[in-house]
Amino acid sequence: MIKAVGTATAKCRVLEVRGGTSRWRQDVLAAEEPLEVRLCPAAGPRVPVAVTMRTPGSDFELAAGFLFTEGILDDPGQIQAITYCTDEGVEQRYNIVNVHLRPGVMFDPQRLQRNFYATSSCGVCGKAALDAVELQGVRVAPDPGFVVDAGTILGLGRSLRRAQRIFDRTGGLHAAGLFTGDGRLERLREDIGRHNAVDKLIGGAFLAGRVPLARSLLMVSGRAGFEIVQKAAVAGIPVLVAVSAPSSLACAAARRFGLTLIGFASDARFNVYAGGERIRGAAGQGRPHIDDGDGPC
Repeated sequence: MIKAVGTATAKCRVLEVRGGTSRWRQDVLAAEEPLEVRLCPAAGPRVPVAVTMRTPGSDFELAAGFLFTEGILDDPGQIQAITYCTDEGVEQRYNIVNVHLRPGVMFDPQRLQRNFYATSSCGVCGKAALDAVELQGVRVAPDPGFVVDAGTILGLGRSLRRAQRIFDRTGGLHAAGLFTGDGRLERLREDIGRHNAVDKLIGGAFLAGRVPLARSLLMVSGRAGFEIVQKAAVAGIPVLVAVSAPSSLACAAARRFGLTLIGFASDARFNVYAGGERIRGAAGQGRPHIDDGDGPC
């Protein structure tokens, strides 16, 4: 497993005020530092790809996951090595990651920028975002044999929360967990940004040659936005579960790309916004609250 050199937490002296009294004590914060991702072709100059604010840890997985889920790379064999920048005179060298490509590997420079389409009629619209993802050939392949028990969904949140070690110390991180179809937690990543946590998780699977993750569940703390659905779809993950609500565009994307999208997941209830056919034992059971109707999304 690749481990980052930076630390995921930082110490801070705080004044705690409670019940009319105050005292100075030491607190632990989630670390937040910039990470620059660079593509390094075998021939030619290095190409800056993106800068993201992240919690140090699993930086190589984050870089690989970002390049994969953004459609820049599609096979781990395209990568020769991933290294930290150790150029002479570079400060904060562990905040720059170089992704070295094998000789002959080409990439589309236009993919390095998100494409948003504007027209005089609708401006930047959700349909353009969906069309841009579909142009990558993204669609979760149906697997009629992959069905998840409703009771399994109800237990995911407890498993995710128990594994959030850094959150226990700081209270300030998002988490993304990859589960088997029977609810066993395989991998978990934490980060100050929910998108980064997902990229770390998917990046690890990508580097291990495990994508598409056609029989896996992805659970995220917090809400599920369009980009989380996009990343799950690129990785071939059929079921996405969120602790909080999805957005309208996330719901539309899930339906368009064939994902099961679940929100407000707890140990007592959840809502199904798309792909309810993958959930076994939901209809008529009473306990899970499921809405897979023809609502606004």
